[in-house]
Amino acid sequence: MHQAIRPQPGIMEIAPYQGGKARVAGHAEVLKLSSNENPLGPGPAALAALRDATPDLHRYPSADHAELRAAIAAAHGLDAERVICGCGSDEIIAFLCQAYAGPGDEVLYSQYGFLMYPISARAAGATPVAAPEDGRRASVDALLAAANARTRLVFLANPNNPTGTMITSQEVERLAANLPEQALLVLDGAYAEYVEGFDGGQSLVERRENVVMTRTLSKIHGLGGLRVGWAYGPTHVIDVLNRIRGPFNLSSLQQQIAIAALGDQAHVDRSRAANAAARRRLTDDLRALGLGVDESEGNFVLARFAGPEAAAAIDAALQTEGIIVRAMGGYGLPEALRITVGTETDCARVAQVVARALEPAR
Repeated sequence: MHQAIRPQPGIMEIAPYQGGKARVAGHAEVLKLSSNENPLGPGPAALAALRDATPDLHRYPSADHAELRAAIAAAHGLDAERVICGCGSDEIIAFLCQAYAGPGDEVLYSQYGFLMYPISARAAGATPVAAPEDGRRASVDALLAAANARTRLVFLANPNNPTGTMITSQEVERLAANLPEQALLVLDGAYAEYVEGFDGGQSLVERRENVVMTRTLSKIHGLGGLRVGWAYGPTHVIDVLNRIRGPFNLSSLQQQIAIAALGDQAHVDRSRAANAAARRRLTDDLRALGLGVDESEGNFVLARFAGPEAAAAIDAALQTEGIIVRAMGGYGLPEALRITVGTETDCARVAQVVARALEPAR
């Protein structure tokens, strides 16, 4: 580090986020199951919007995202004035930490929560605090016990990444009702659409002044490369976030494709159904091999092995076959691998490779 030119406190404590691997040496083509991507890809409406994209790229995009916010509101039954858009929901997580947390403050999250929570907290100068989970499931009692006068934000992904587990809406409401008055509850709904009939916390946001919901088009809409996310919250929160949001944080192309995707409910339904069937098969096949697999509500499963060495050996065996999954050491789960739910054929292939790799130990 330079002797005089130094970053803000907390920055050097950040371990840079590592995305899922996309390449394996010796394999020109791989089966990438490391980033929770939709194997069906974007829907036809999004692809058509990409083909018909405006040639007016010399013009600045809409700064208020009015058409996109209207499309989000129409798709989910929201008040468009209480929606804010970001470059993925990651950017909105960063906005929240920048706006509400700083030196001396704490940002609370569940033990196996998304790594961007502590990263964004430290970037804002705040202290991240992880509350213990109960069997890889968020514990409202533990979160409430960890909350105090310094707590400014509480992040809860429901369903959670990387565990895939959920807590009930009643438990989420109990959490919101019992937090310290200065704390804001952020419900991360990146995987909410994979749960039939689940609103991601929308009804709670509409009843309370201390709850915000974030969502993304990266998962079920198959648009991870587009980087479009959004949040819905109380007017007082959205007003604050808009004051720090860059005016042109989403390009015209991002907005046009996102609007088209939001109107393609058939693709969402098709993706949810395909994911549920393939996830069931993968879960059952892995459990039949004696592995621990919690019931996942997302588009991935967390497979637990005998220990870190066993998980590393299976990871290596999969990579030898050109299959990339996600090692979970960075999440404090070194004995586990997170496996994105691909097609049913993809899932069968994964199970076959794992079975062969486990055979010597039987």
